[in-house]
Amino acid sequence: MVSIQTGTEVIPLQIPADASAEAVYKGLLAQRRELRSQLERLQDERGDIMRDLRSEQRPGPAESASLEARLKEVDARISAVDAQIAQSDLAVAKAAAVPGAVVDRPPPRRDGPPEEILMIPIVFTIFVLAPIAVAYARRIWKRGATVIAPVPKEVTERLDVMGQAVESIAIEVERIGEGQRFLTRVMSETGKSLGAGAAQPIPVAQGERLGVER
Repeated sequence: MVSIQTGTEVIPLQIPADASAEAVYKGLLAQRRELRSQLERLQDERGDIMRDLRSEQRPGPAESASLEARLKEVDARISAVDAQIAQSDLAVAKAAAVPGAVVDRPPPRRDGPPEEILMIPIVFTIFVLAPIAVAYARRIWKRGATVIAPVPKEVTERLDVMGQAVESIAIEVERIGEGQRFLTRVMSETGKSLGAGAAQPIPVAQGERLGVER
């Protein structure tokens, strides 16, 4: 029988007599974990009580007295659990000294291939396949640029023909504009206008006639 003393109280541990040293050690570890969990819950409860006492809405005298009583009770339980944890630490240390209590578990067996074999494809990919992929990508990019860069000869010839046609149209339009301006000027100078009836000759100077016939 293993027991833990907390001040004046002795807490027995219900461990079977035929339990192994390893089982006793694990039981003490589990008890210590539980005690520490209880201590955390008590500390959280104490914090809630302190917030209620220090809140902006001050509680009444009766409520304050109740909170202070709860605070004292929680403080006493925290002290008791602290003492239990201290005794549990001592019990764990003593149980660990028993031969066979602490058993080193072997690392898990690995059934797959060794790490050296796995590194070979990784190194091959980085130093062989990656440069090949980069070189092939650059080749495709350069090929695409070469195909897009030159302009077909037929397109160039058509563009030249279109340019010449546009220039001819521009010249003709300019001539038409000059003829219209000439007729407007002649009509304004003679004071005559075209109307119904027989056509009448319009006197034209020799230089102006040559300008129209250009």
